[in-house]
Amino acid sequence: MSKATHATRLSVVLLAALAVAACSQSEVESTNKSAGDAGHASGEHGSSSSAGLPQGRIAIGEQRANVKSNATKQSCIDCHGADGNNPIDPSYPRLGGQYGDYLAHSLQAYRSGDRTHMLMSPQATDLSDQDIADLAAYFGSRPTQLRDLHGLH
Repeated sequence: MSKATHATRLSVVLLAALAVAACSQSEVESTNKSAGDAGHASGEHGSSSSAGLPQGRIAIGEQRANVKSNATKQSCIDCHGADGNNPIDPSYPRLGGQYGDYLAHSLQAYRSGDRTHMLMSPQATDLSDQDIADLAAYFGSRPTQLRDLHGLH
């Protein structure tokens, strides 16, 4: 197995594990909220983000996803495709429908240097907390093409 294939498979497994963890956390948070304040861990419907970010704004996030960064001269849409579902490279993740908090934590990690990628690290450097919240809200609200990997061998 090539290193690239191994890295891709490892990425898929890690993303699946994070999605399961995020889903479990969302269920716990929803259970702990009162009926009048039910929300989602991604920051939708007035609930707070586990990433400690302000409320994300979907429409502003869509606008921000089309802004080319000074560092790479690329926008989110340029690399991940419209709605985050058509990446230009098969190794780039599909963002559409992903958990907002997962996206927010990922962008925060790229911004801080805790997570590195030759394109994403400089892309995230100048993002504010509000930018990250808005992008996470936008991509989290898009139709998903993510697959449930539960039960796959």
